[in-house]
Amino acid sequence: MISAAHQQEYYQALLEKKSEYEGVFYVGVKTTGVFCRPTCPARKPKMENCEFFETAQEALLASFRPCKRCRPLSHPNQVSDLVRLLVEAVEENPEKRWTHQDFQKLSVDASTARRQFKKRFGMTFVEYARARRMGLALKQIREGHAVIDAQLSTGYESSSGFRDAFSRIMGAAPSRSGHHNILKASWIDTRLGPMMAIADEEALYLLEFVDRRGLEREVERLRQRTKSAIIPGHTAPIRSIELELARYFDGKLTEFKTPLFLLGSPFQQEVWDRLLQIPPGQTSSYGEIAAAMGRPTAYRAVAQANGANQLAIVIPCHRVINTSGELGGYGGGLSRKQWLLHHEQSMSAGTKNPLPL
Repeated sequence: MISAAHQQEYYQALLEKKSEYEGVFYVGVKTTGVFCRPTCPARKPKMENCEFFETAQEALLASFRPCKRCRPLSHPNQVSDLVRLLVEAVEENPEKRWTHQDFQKLSVDASTARRQFKKRFGMTFVEYARARRMGLALKQIREGHAVIDAQLSTGYESSSGFRDAFSRIMGAAPSRSGHHNILKASWIDTRLGPMMAIADEEALYLLEFVDRRGLEREVERLRQRTKSAIIPGHTAPIRSIELELARYFDGKLTEFKTPLFLLGSPFQQEVWDRLLQIPPGQTSSYGEIAAAMGRPTAYRAVAQANGANQLAIVIPCHRVINTSGELGGYGGGLSRKQWLLHHEQSMSAGTKNPLPL
């Protein structure tokens, strides 16, 4: 994660178009959906409309498209004519699934394209094209389109292929040798929409709704911090949480037993432990949690730790509301937060959840 200090530094570099920051960061502009180089000549966005990325792939997977003015993947001083040609071809038809014949039509050698993309961007051309397609699909899901519509509109004929592709783009093995950790990623369908579960053979590392903005970067950070490859598959903790989620949504389970791996600072882990102590059907505020920890002025830090939780539902950050009684924020969306709270209140009262799905 890019620190707040670095974000401010990068934003100042963006305002001043500092060329020495070329290749150091990319900026995604929320209002336009494009990502740019630091020296882009376009009008500068407000700080609150910027998202900063260390790599172009992170920006692509967050559903941003390359800016047509600064061409962040096609700058003539940084990439070859071949790379520029292929990037432009993808932007003409980003939903396209590339075949060997497509390379032949452009008189491009596929192995050369792979090698040049890998050297320049740290990903092959096929990985770039797949990330662009998947970024578009995830954007559609976040905008409320059905998963099946996003799947078909981006060229995936089967749901299994779509799910496997989502996992696969997360899972290239780390380039550093000597690390052989393997995490498995699996798609879990739930009554509130699909979720992504990531685990090893011992514990669950991540459980998030697929349409959560920034999920792709969460997965990338998880991969880097654990120095692991993330590949499609199932493990015992994934099977366990899938069964427990089914029982939870059926109103038959209130406490999860799946082993968890909490990847956070001591303060974050203390906050998450406090979340686990909030009974189903009840809520707490950031201030109340901070006070219970003996740090009554640390409610903002508590809110940040709450937002950093990567185990949705299981570590119940949805049970935290504003002091005013308003719902506050939730990475999975406020409608889901409201449904979950009503569901748990209904389970506690022994009644059926009155809210529609």
